[in-house]
Amino acid sequence: MKKVLCTLGVCVGLYAANACEICGCGVGNYYIGILPQFDHRFIGVRYHFNSFRTRLNSDPAQFSEDFYQTVEIWGGWNIGKKFQILAFVPFNFNHQESDEGVVDLKGLGDVMLLANYKLLDIRPDSSSKSISHEVWIGGGIKLPTGKFTIDPTNPDVAAVANTQLGSGSTDFLLNLMYNVHINKLGITTTANYKINTANKEEYKFGNKFLASSFFYYALPVSNIVISPNLGILYEHTEHSELSANKIDLTGGKILQGSVGAEIGINRLSIGFNTQLPIAQNFAENQTKAKVKGMVHVSFAF
Repeated sequence: MKKVLCTLGVCVGLYAANACEICGCGVGNYYIGILPQFDHRFIGVRYHFNSFRTRLNSDPAQFSEDFYQTVEIWGGWNIGKKFQILAFVPFNFNHQESDEGVVDLKGLGDVMLLANYKLLDIRPDSSSKSISHEVWIGGGIKLPTGKFTIDPTNPDVAAVANTQLGSGSTDFLLNLMYNVHINKLGITTTANYKINTANKEEYKFGNKFLASSFFYYALPVSNIVISPNLGILYEHTEHSELSANKIDLTGGKILQGSVGAEIGINRLSIGFNTQLPIAQNFAENQTKAKVKGMVHVSFAF
């Protein structure tokens, strides 16, 4: 069962289809999430959703209710004992209801590729307790495969940008992960940074920093391993820009709590989690992030 036990992998946190009317927490985001433990390769399907609510303090008649869903094909490949490649192909379903009407978009999102290197791997020997440590470093690229079309002269350009299927830009990812396993208890702590570039419309989503820590415990039940997990995540997003000028009321920060579980059945992995805001500040508190959720089914081979 050790081969199919789902750990918290490269746990980065937020969703590639997030959006809101003002803050810019939109398609410039990304989500890696919970990775299955696999020896060679895995492939799977994930579904995740996210929602925001916006109401302007200066004019409460201006509002937005946003609901964003992604169905994603993802996979990983271990090359030797030190290298790992991951790929994510999302299909987004964006729904926004506002004082100006309803907007629905669906289609291919931005494809993401990552490569990780195992910098440290300390395994227990027969004379010590069952404690192991891993340190991974890595980076990647997010490709502009999702559609992005805006009018830069639109006074609501930030709202329009956040309803797009992709960011229209080639972006770069950096990550650092530390895993420690003590018998059946595991802790995964990560720090990640996403560097966004300007697209052809000269729109640039704000760079993002995210730190997270997850605790999980493996509970064998017959030929099944159930691993409940708890986590905390902090995110800080910089201002978005248009033609190198900052866009007001974009960017922000949020602290979230997460609860979920991973279930391993032979080579099959099933997992889910729910993330709830603890504290947040987007668009001078005019935008509120609501509940987020994810479920996946993956197969190691």
